[in-house]
Amino acid sequence: MDRTFLLAGAVAGFIGVAFGAFGAHGLRGRLSPEMLAVFETGVRYHMYHALALLLTAALAGRFDGRSIVAAGWLFVAGIVLFSGSLYVLAVTGVTTFGAITPIGGVAFLAGWICLAVAAL
Repeated sequence: MDRTFLLAGAVAGFIGVAFGAFGAHGLRGRLSPEMLAVFETGVRYHMYHALALLLTAALAGRFDGRSIVAAGWLFVAGIVLFSGSLYVLAVTGVTTFGAITPIGGVAFLAGWICLAVAAL
């Protein structure tokens, strides 16, 4: 499982950097400042949790159990749901995507709780 989360973290980090560059260079001037800030929030949390996936990968070999695995998958889900919904919201302006964002936020929170449980 540690290799799975290492790969997921590396891919998420790559995508986060690419989306950050796209937002800074490709979207500036095309989006309103408010929507650009929404996009940047998605990138910020995307990168935080790409690093959390790398941490999870590093710890997976030391802490066996369902909690560490759950933490990794919850971080993946959070990136897709939280950051993904913010990306789509910012680019399309379709506000219904904002309803998905809190689900991703809860996934992030649950991932951190699972990581803490794994440490116990």
